[in-house]
Amino acid sequence: MDIPTNIGTDQLELLLNNVLKTEDGERIPYTFQIDDKDVVAELGAHLLQNKTSIERVIKVVYQPQALFRVRPVARCSATMPGHGAAILCVAFSPNGQHLVSGSGDKTVRFWDLNTQTPHFTGKNHSDFVLVVAWSPDAKYVASADHSGLIVLWDPKTGKATGQCAGHRKFVSSLSWEPAHVELPSRRFCSGSKDNTIKIWEASSRRCLMTMSSHTAAITCVRWGGDGHIFSASRDCSINVWDANKGNLIHSLKGHGHWVNTMALSTDYALRTGAFDHTGELPDDAKAAALARYEAARGAGGERLVTGSDDHTLFLWEPAKSKAPLARMTGHMQLVNQVVFSPDGRTIASASFDKAVRLWDGTRGKFLGTLRGHVGAVYQVAFSADSRLLVSGSKDSTLKVWDLRTRKLLVELPGHADEVYSVDWSPDGASVASGGKDRALKLWRQ
Repeated sequence: MDIPTNIGTDQLELLLNNVLKTEDGERIPYTFQIDDKDVVAELGAHLLQNKTSIERVIKVVYQPQALFRVRPVARCSATMPGHGAAILCVAFSPNGQHLVSGSGDKTVRFWDLNTQTPHFTGKNHSDFVLVVAWSPDAKYVASADHSGLIVLWDPKTGKATGQCAGHRKFVSSLSWEPAHVELPSRRFCSGSKDNTIKIWEASSRRCLMTMSSHTAAITCVRWGGDGHIFSASRDCSINVWDANKGNLIHSLKGHGHWVNTMALSTDYALRTGAFDHTGELPDDAKAAALARYEAARGAGGERLVTGSDDHTLFLWEPAKSKAPLARMTGHMQLVNQVVFSPDGRTIASASFDKAVRLWDGTRGKFLGTLRGHVGAVYQVAFSADSRLLVSGSKDSTLKVWDLRTRKLLVELPGHADEVYSVDWSPDGASVASGGKDRALKLWRQ
């Protein structure tokens, strides 16, 4: 068929959905390729950039963004008591089959998703547990507390396998080395209020190196797929480090206040490693993880988004330039969390201004605002097929949003107080939430 060269991927997607006429009328997201190269902007610009002649018939290859469809969670299937203080972090395993939570009661709890009861309780911390992180092969869980101690756990037994001590102040963030780089998982990094980033070996619990150039507390760390570690800080900068040598590559500057949060466009592929949406692990797990990462990264490379107390977000391409790709404004109060959708096409930002804003993941263009919460929005999480978003708020509710219509699908009341943390399982079956009321809730279809 004849189509104009100024058509973009959104219009191509709309055209394809009309041609294919999906059964339920729902718009299915697709990616497009010409000569094995991803089309990420206008068709004409892509052809010009790749010096493709328009004097011939051009073959555009399409494929669906998700292999399965996640249904919106609609009910609370379990309220799991046990924690003695506010739940500060929850995380599903990369295969979606296990759940771990950390609390102000100084414990880490492992939960059985089949019986929806506590499985193990870890009591090795001496202070608030602020963050938990699964290794991409699901063999380890790392947890860090307010005293600066990091504890490694075996999720099968719930027993601590060792401690990593070295930070002088609280640890704010943990991130594991990607599965396509090292499998079984061996290293992870931590960022602390003592202004340092440390890389640890999980088996020996040794600190392999310490990286320091920030002049204020580290708020977030991410271990990227291209051999870089990213650190965000209250000194308003984002540093890019060589993960193997530990040297500073460059610093990204632009924010006018504390950088609170950041996310990579490949986060979902890095989190799940070689596991697919069924939770199965292929024979050659490392090769499968590499294929998933390269598909997520695409031709444009890894992108980084940061959110700050200055009410703005910045979109970066760290491998290409120190200058931001886009500056995204619109929030009226600080940005608490930013996340990329699993397909990397959408960014969601949660703010204390009670709104969630959506942005184009490749160009940083504003897409829309999700309004409905009457309190600060603390955290958001995408479904594995990138079609749905769940948000947790100070107003004690969770809300599920449809990204295509940008409207509220389901409201999930049930918590008795503020919802601090929320996560959507990689298999799409469950949402977990925890907060000030000390109850962990599981939400399902």
